[in-house]
Amino acid sequence: MSYAPIIKEIARGAKGARPLDVAQAESLFGDILDGCVPDLELGAILIALRVKSESLAELLGFKRAMDARTAQVTVPPGPRCVVLPTYNGARRQPNLMPLVALLLAREGVPVLIQGRHDFEARVSPFELLAALDIHPAADAAAASAQLAAGRLACLRVEQMLPGMAELLALRTRFGLRGSGHIMAKLIDPCRGYSVRVVAVTHPEYLERMGEFLREDGGRAMLLRGTEGEIYANPRRTPEMQVFRDGIASIGVPGEEGGAPPLAGLPDSPSIEDNVACIRAMLAGEQAVPEPITAQVAALAALAREG
Repeated sequence: MSYAPIIKEIARGAKGARPLDVAQAESLFGDILDGCVPDLELGAILIALRVKSESLAELLGFKRAMDARTAQVTVPPGPRCVVLPTYNGARRQPNLMPLVALLLAREGVPVLIQGRHDFEARVSPFELLAALDIHPAADAAAASAQLAAGRLACLRVEQMLPGMAELLALRTRFGLRGSGHIMAKLIDPCRGYSVRVVAVTHPEYLERMGEFLREDGGRAMLLRGTEGEIYANPRRTPEMQVFRDGIASIGVPGEEGGAPPLAGLPDSPSIEDNVACIRAMLAGEQAVPEPITAQVAALAALAREG
């Protein structure tokens, strides 16, 4: 396949570029995930998409390509499985993503954590999970067994969608993120039985991801994440939208104002401090922040609706 016509369309600059339609985007991203695009053309395509930004049609096409290649995890009978992507890690404060997962699992809601970590300047979420005795499954079948046994499983992106792992690894060569980093957080390893949690870093992406989730369907929660992770800011509740088969509503209203320090929450991303904080909250020795409680309640309700 010649990629020159595609590059010619998407690489005209932020104002002159033309978006691909859904079918073209699906075919292109499928080739990228399959490792079929030569390095020169791949670099040109990824930089062009970064400059012009992905259109809604392109995001939908990319998602179709992922769906056709993503290993599926079996969800046990009962509530839907909440899928928590983790690709950033902690930078300045504790990462409470595992707390969200453990609170949901304690209520009988299946949870699948999926992700990858390659940021040297941040504390790895997988090291944190290991310290909490949560370890990635060897494959989708093993993750299915983890869900059936304890309602909590973890998978690295390599075990779900190997082509995505290879695409994400290019960040260290390019020096910036690309389309893969947007799409990785939208991977659905439990299609038809999932509640995806989608966290964005920049406010302008809320509208963009909202449009995508309305068109893509299924169940999901969208919020502005904390340091790029999926948990609600414990210092100030962000607005959390929920999506039910293309219909959006406010699941948790957002709070106005600043985000002052929270008593009992250390200003440290260290694994030791993070683990101690999460264990104290799970044991009832320390209060779970209200934004986290609200997020867990909204996700549990969405998962139990069937």
